[in-house]
Amino acid sequence: MTETTEQRSLNMKRIRSKDTGPELAVRRLVHAMGYRFRLHRKDLPGKPDLTFGPRRKIIEVRGCYWHAHLRYDSSCREARSEAKSNRAYWGPKMDRNVERDENNVALLEAAGWQVLVIWECELRNMDFVHARISSFLGER
Repeated sequence: MTETTEQRSLNMKRIRSKDTGPELAVRRLVHAMGYRFRLHRKDLPGKPDLTFGPRRKIIEVRGCYWHAHLRYDSSCREARSEAKSNRAYWGPKMDRNVERDENNVALLEAAGWQVLVIWECELRNMDFVHARISSFLGER
């Protein structure tokens, strides 16, 4: 059954930009590892998900579909679906998301921050994510 425009609009309004399932999973893991962080700092480009101020490090948690992970990793299964309607809007929208992400990372790195991106599909293997975060953040 095809959704009406109103139903699709209601579904899209329910999609969050912060406190998503993948972000909460990473936050729980990082907290359990003993690290403390700030959330969505408005004074930094892109309002990064997790910020570790004294370490000058940031962790960004990205949804594979919304941030076009398929462009970076052709094996990502999460990002395989395409928009079924209004493709003229969604194609350029995804392009803008990728461009914005790359610009924000460049601005953060220019300001002396190190950025680690965790993709939604990586959360299937939490041991791998744990190892990446440990390596990135170093000693507590």
